[in-house]
Order: sequence, then C-alpha cells, then structure tokens
Amino acid sequence: MKRSLATAVAGGWLAAGWVAFALLPWYWLDLSRGLQDFVDFPLGVGGSALALGVAGDRPWLLLLAFPLLLATLALVLPLARGPGGALLTLGGVLGGLYLLAQGFAIGLKGWDWGWLGAAFGGTPRQEGLGPGGTLLLLAFLLLTCQGLARRGWCRGDAFVVSAIGTVVALIALFVFFPVARVLAHAVIDPSGAFALAGFVARISDHSIWGLDCLAGPLRCGVAWNTLLLASLVGVGSTLLGLAFALVATRSNSRFKGVLRILSVLPIITPPFVIGLALILIFGRSGIASTLLAEWLDVPRSRWIYGLPGILLAQLLAFTPIAFMILIGVVQGISPALEEAATTLRAGRWTTFRTITFPLLRPGLANAFLVGFVESMADFGNPLVLGGNYDVLSTKIFFAVVGAAVDESRAAVLAIVLLSFTLLAFFVQQAWLGKKVYTTVAGKGDGGLPAPLPRRVALLAAAVVAPWSVFMISVYGIIMVGGFVKSLGRDYTPTLVHLSTAFRIDWGNHGLRFAGSAWDSFFATIQVAAVAAPLTAALGLLTGYLLTRQSFAGKRAFEFGTLLSFAIPGTVIGVSYIVAFNVPPFELTGTGLILVLCFVFRNMPVGVRAGVATLSQIDRSLDEASLTLGASSATTVRRVVMPLLRPALIAALVYSFVRAMTSVSAVIFLVSAKYNMATTYIVGRVEAGEFGLAIAYSATLIVVMLLAIVGIQLAVGERKLGRRAAPQPTGRTL
Repeated sequence: MKRSLATAVAGGWLAAGWVAFALLPWYWLDLSRGLQDFVDFPLGVGGSALALGVAGDRPWLLLLAFPLLLATLALVLPLARGPGGALLTLGGVLGGLYLLAQGFAIGLKGWDWGWLGAAFGGTPRQEGLGPGGTLLLLAFLLLTCQGLARRGWCRGDAFVVSAIGTVVALIALFVFFPVARVLAHAVIDPSGAFALAGFVARISDHSIWGLDCLAGPLRCGVAWNTLLLASLVGVGSTLLGLAFALVATRSNSRFKGVLRILSVLPIITPPFVIGLALILIFGRSGIASTLLAEWLDVPRSRWIYGLPGILLAQLLAFTPIAFMILIGVVQGISPALEEAATTLRAGRWTTFRTITFPLLRPGLANAFLVGFVESMADFGNPLVLGGNYDVLSTKIFFAVVGAAVDESRAAVLAIVLLSFTLLAFFVQQAWLGKKVYTTVAGKGDGGLPAPLPRRVALLAAAVVAPWSVFMISVYGIIMVGGFVKSLGRDYTPTLVHLSTAFRIDWGNHGLRFAGSAWDSFFATIQVAAVAAPLTAALGLLTGYLLTRQSFAGKRAFEFGTLLSFAIPGTVIGVSYIVAFNVPPFELTGTGLILVLCFVFRNMPVGVRAGVATLSQIDRSLDEASLTLGASSATTVRRVVMPLLRPALIAALVYSFVRAMTSVSAVIFLVSAKYNMATTYIVGRVEAGEFGLAIAYSATLIVVMLLAIVGIQLAVGERKLGRRAAPQPTGRTL
C-alpha cells in the first residue's frame, strides 16, 4: 500500500512537471497589465516552454523534455526497484541542473557566460522564471527525492527524503545563494579579479581585532566589542527569560497573565522606539536624569550612549524570545521525576539542582544561542544608542550604504560575524553533549510540579518584579508619546498624530482610508499574515528533521538554518537585491521577495524552539505510530504536532511580529506598492515627526497583541495528561 502511494505521489509530480513544461507560462508575468501577455498564447511572453521551443523562439527549452522522459520511463516501465529509482533520480537531477544552468547562462541582455557566447554566437535573451519554470523546478526536485527514497535513502521513507531535500534546496536558494553573492566581494577587487592578499589585509585590520590601552578606558576592536555585547545579551536574556518562565509556570502569582504580556511586549515594538524611549528616560534631558539632577544633584551624563544603553535595549528586545523558548521547556519537565526525587527525601534545592535544572539545558542552550545571534545581527539599537561603541552590524551597515561604499569591507566584516556565530553554535553543542533530555514519553503522568526552592522563587521574583516595573515605565513613555503634542516639551493631549496616520473619511463612494499610514499598514498585515505560517511550518519541520532523523551532513545542515539569522539584516536585504534582480529569479519589487526574506530570516527561531521541545519528547512515540502502520507524514501530523504546540506558538508569534517590525532586512526591498510599516516609521523619525512615529508604533503594538491572543487561542495548549491541581504554595509577587 505504501509502495503504491509512493508511486502515485511520484506520478503526480511527474504530471505536474509535464503540465508546467507544456501548458503553463514559462516566464515571470506582470499581472498589473491584465491579459496583455496572453494575447499570443501559447507563444509570446505568456507562452509555455514547449510552445516557445517548437516555434524557435527559445529552442534550448526543448531539451527539458529529455529528463521528463527519463522520469516517465522510470515510472511506466516494469523496472526493478534499484534501476527504477536510479533512472528517476537521474531524470530529476539532470532536469534541475539543466533548468538552472540555462537560466543563469542566458539573461536579459544575452549570454551571461562569455564562453558560451564565443562557442554558440548570437544574442539569445530571456526573462526570469515564471509559474511554469518554478513548478517544473519543484517537480524535478521532488522526483529526485522520490528516486532516492526508492534507492533506500532514509530507510526508503519518501516523506523524510522529500522534506530533507526541500528544506536543503530552499536554504541553498534563499540563504546560501544570495549571501554567497555578497560574500564573494571579500576576495574580489573592484575590477572583478581574485585578490587573496587584499582579503588577508582587510580581515587582519587593526580596527577589527585591536586592543589599545589609551589614556582613557580600554578600547577594543569592533570584533571584541561585538563578542562582549553578544555574550552579555545571550546570558542576560536567557536568565531573564528563565525567571519569567519559572514565575509564569511554577508560582501562584496573581500577576502571571500580566507577566506574560509584559514579556512579549518588547518583541512587538517597532524599531528605534525602545531606543527612543530609553533616551527620553535616561538621556541628558530625560525624565530620570532630570529628576536625579533636581532632587539628588546627580550630574547629567551620556551613559545611555554606548555599551550600557545597547545592552539594556537588547535585553528588552530579546528576553521575550528566550521566554517563549523556555516556557515550553519548563512545562515539558515531567513532575514524576521531581516527585521521585522528593520521595527519596531530596530537598527542594537538591531536586531543582539535580533534576529540574539539568533538564532545562536544551532550552537554556537554544535560548542563549538565539539571543547571542540576535545581538550580533541587530543594528537598530546600536545605531540609535551606540555612541562611540562600534559593533560589526553598524560597521557593515555604513560600509554598504555610507558615503564611502566598500562592499569588500562589508563582506569581510560579515565573515567575522559568521565565524563568531559558528563558534557559538559549537560551544552550544559541546555544552549539551550527547546526554538525553527526554521527559515526555507517552505514558500517563499524574505528577504535580515540585514547588520551587525558596531561594530560587525569591530570586526569580526579585528579578521579574523590577524588570516588569521598568518595562511598564518604558511602554508608558511609548504610549504617551503618540498622544501629546511634543514629547519632552509640550504634554498637551492631542489625537492629531493618530488622525494624520489613520484618518478615515466618509465620501460619496463610502469609506475612504485617507490617513497617510493606511497603505503601509495593509501591506504589512498582508505580508506578515502570509509569512508567519510558512515560517512556522518550515522551522518546525526542520527541527523535526534535526532531532528525529540521521543523515549525512546533519551538522552543516543545522548550521545552515542559522546562517540567515547571523547575517545582519542590511546584508540580507542587499544580498536579495543582488541575487534576485536578474534572471533566472526576478523578484525585486514584488510582495513575494518580502515574504521570502521574512520566512528565511525568522525561520531559525522556529527551528530552535522545535529542537528544544522535541528534545524532551521520547522517540518511542514516533516509533509506536510507525509500528502501527502510520506513515511518517501521518505521524508528524497526529503525534508530533500536538506536542509541539508551545514551539508552534513561539514560531508563529515571533515570525508574525518580526514581519511587522523588521526594518534592516526590508529597507532595501520595499516598493511603492509594498511599503512596510517600519520603513514608514523610520521615515517619520528621520523627518523629526516623533509623535506620528510613536502613534503608529502604539497602534501596531495593539494590533500585534490582538494577533498574539488570536494565535494562542487558535493553537491551544499542549495536553500532557497531568492532573489539574492548585499551584504549589510559594511566595506571591
């Protein structure tokens, strides 16, 4: 039965390949022109590969029929399993390679590879791939995976092979390919020639690695500054996230719901707003600085500009990510293990130290890694609060868009940043080791979570309470700033800023969205709503493959999923422009390029959340499902996914709000039709219209809070078969 199903699936993709080749428009179409491109169908701009090849306009496209015929023979002829799988794999590989080769070789202006022009002559031209070309490329990929499964890869499981192949191909196309196009500038001089000596000189530059003891404080190179900041943020955000997770799940605090909202607020805040709020509180003319100067004669200073300010802003911004990763891990710890320790007369502290904390290690490691990488890639907060404290992300930004554009230096700095990310990845793997952290094993678990040790409960409360008050103060400034005439000068209440952004008029033709922010608001909602589920699905599928499957190159595969997270958003945006502005993939100016950028930029959080949660779930659950005859796809859908609800919520929430609030990666990708909310806000900040920017930001915060509540209600909570009981007795906040 499984064999016939696999044959049916392969046949379906083969049929899709033939349809794409013979009937669908091969090149990218501008749908804004209506049906104009289909006037000469099946020829012309909207023609299929078969029709264009037969007519002589694009004769090289006819060769794509050959790999399709090979795949057809593999499915039609009564070949043995081995030869049939080899022929199907050969057809898929040859077809995919040739399709990509002809796309890169022939562009808008003719031959892109000069040696082909010298060999064949002429000036053939073609546009980027459209529906037909994209579907055929996907069909060749999945036919290759079906063939490899027939040859016994991954125990012949076609779903697993197809999942691995799809994720690898997507990461290669939308992460490695664009980043490689940019990083290649590190070893290429302005004339395009290979220059290794120049690369060595740039990467060993004193400004990157120097340690100068001057008359003042120790000044470090930009690499050491970045490493110090990222380490502090990684440790700090992980500890803060753990404190919030423990209070939210292991205490009887009456404010747990408020704590959950506060812990998520920073992540839904648009760029520059947290930095602006900190300046309004702690700057030389800030509220706190003014009060300290007037009441206690504390001199005003600029301490907020530099390492302390960046650290504070990034802790506010990235602690929620650690919290979302850790809360699912804390909930997943089996109370039976803690009860067993208590039965053996272990005290609360001993139980926490020897049972609870060691089982938290996967979550702690993943939370630290995400916080570390996020800090290294962030450029918004260092740009606003950095002062004289330089980090790699701002240096890369100015090397790309500054007055003196230096793509080679930007590429070298990006390589240094990637090296630090790789180092953090291997440190995390070494700390986790090969220990087993499984606590969810499919058996009934009626235990009750052990009360926190008194010292841990008090410490968590002592951390959470002041941090919560601080966050309330910051967001009070943010919410007030959009509804007064001029924050810091004139606090007269007004709705002018909100009206300017979101005014709605009633005219002869009904409602008219007359506010200046509506276009960017609707475009942002549309892009985020499409990107969030795709990001979560791809991230959790990748996490499942990393924790449940063994295959060659698994470590490289895992690091590849972090690559887009490690590269600053500015470099990602520029790399997408460079890679997807010409055939065979022309995506610039479309909403699709924004969706793809968000999906692969934010996917690592879904991956790490999935890995942390799946590390607690016993593989015997999967094996039991497979033993009972379920396929891998059914097992994932009916067994694994219900247990991944905390990770799913984390991935959906994070991907949605980051698509709403990201600026660095999309500032180069927006167009007149798809102008994102963040670019609108940045434009208002640059124009000095802070009230309008904060009013828009406050509106986005409310919208995202409603979306988060909706996501949590739609996904629901994970049920682990534990009996309901009052929360353990402990100190209340």
